[in-house]
Amino acid sequence: MKEAILIFTRIPIPGHTKTRMMPYFSEKECAQLHICFLEDIVRECQKTGRDLYVFFTPEGKQNILFPIFGKIVKYREQKGSSLGERMKNALQEVFEDGYRACVLIGTDIPELRASYLENAFEKLRTQDVVLGPTPDGGYYLIGMKQLYTAAFENQTYGHETVFENTVDALKDKNLSIAYIPRLADMDCPEDLHGFTERYRNSLRWRKRFISQQRGQHSENTRRFILNHRKVSIIIPTYNEEKTIGYIQKQLESIKDKCEIIFTDGGSTDRTLQKIKKEFKVISTEKGRGCQMNAGAKASHGDILFFLHCDSKLPSNLLEQIRYVMKEYRVGGFGVAFASGNFFMLTCRIISNYRMKVRGIIFGDQGMFIERKLFFEMGMFQEIPIMEDYQFSLDLRKRGEKIGMAPNRIYTSGRRYPKGTVPKLKLMWKMYSLRKKYRRGESVEKIAEEYRDIR
Repeated sequence: MKEAILIFTRIPIPGHTKTRMMPYFSEKECAQLHICFLEDIVRECQKTGRDLYVFFTPEGKQNILFPIFGKIVKYREQKGSSLGERMKNALQEVFEDGYRACVLIGTDIPELRASYLENAFEKLRTQDVVLGPTPDGGYYLIGMKQLYTAAFENQTYGHETVFENTVDALKDKNLSIAYIPRLADMDCPEDLHGFTERYRNSLRWRKRFISQQRGQHSENTRRFILNHRKVSIIIPTYNEEKTIGYIQKQLESIKDKCEIIFTDGGSTDRTLQKIKKEFKVISTEKGRGCQMNAGAKASHGDILFFLHCDSKLPSNLLEQIRYVMKEYRVGGFGVAFASGNFFMLTCRIISNYRMKVRGIIFGDQGMFIERKLFFEMGMFQEIPIMEDYQFSLDLRKRGEKIGMAPNRIYTSGRRYPKGTVPKLKLMWKMYSLRKKYRRGESVEKIAEEYRDIR
């Protein structure tokens, strides 16, 4: 039996496609995202071995589609004044070409798999119509063995009862209907977050049960979305005139690729005067928890990266963050020290082991976290000290695993005094302060013992 798949799409022209994704993506990026959708969808369609039709709009630009679909596909312009009329006319054209079963799909569903299409054709062997619903009340797939105009007549689109109304219209004609699994369409930025979470969950499942991960579905879409997640870098400052110049110099090369926010806690030196005008500055009360929370509230990124001002950054900073966040909701770089002192090396090893194995991450290790998770956690506690430690304890309680980036952040080690014995005394003191905090002793007294050296 001759069977065909009809792909219903706009031509990916910047400014004319996926516009609801703006301004999260630029016009050009929206078109690139749409191309990724199409590439993933056509790959799954080709696996079925069915003939493919591409019904496109607007007219006259179909050459843009050739690199995506190739020349074996049959190209047709969409005809009609409404979406329903255009779908009806497309199915009618293909049935007139002699096909006995047709499945029409939209192109906002990059997670479509060949198995879903095979399922749809299988159900058409015994049913009149097959539908694939979407969570927003529409449908991404409709299949028939002959044209049933009731599915498209007197219908309106773009609202939450499209699927329900279509089913009712078909049942009124006593037509039998089958359904295939629901798929989420991707129309707006919120849908991207859902896609990322589903991918992360599927990756964990594959890692656990499947050794070979090649040939994943939605590969182009996944790569595009994960590589374009927005990062906000939040840097709390207080009397950092000695370090503020160097951190800005390091950030210069990526300032147009991410959002950078300095949150100052009332510096009394020349820190604020030394921050260049191209960087965003927020003034808050002193306290890292308070300052980082203020930066997070003012940010717009999908990923929040909390950075100490006295840090030396690894290369490919943003790429490393996005790499870790493919699998984890929270991560860090781990810490290193410029000093070659044996005990500083030991401190590095212990700190990074504690982060990777025990799930305890401190501020100087460069924590980054999914925006949604950060606010779900209630942000940092606004306490004089231990805000990062408490946040780590809360993350661990939730069962969140911490991913570690390939490279380390070098911190100045300015808190550590010269000499082996003084270093050991300070390390023991910091361990003791954490122990006191866990016992519930006064955080104000702990802060007094710690003493801010800035």
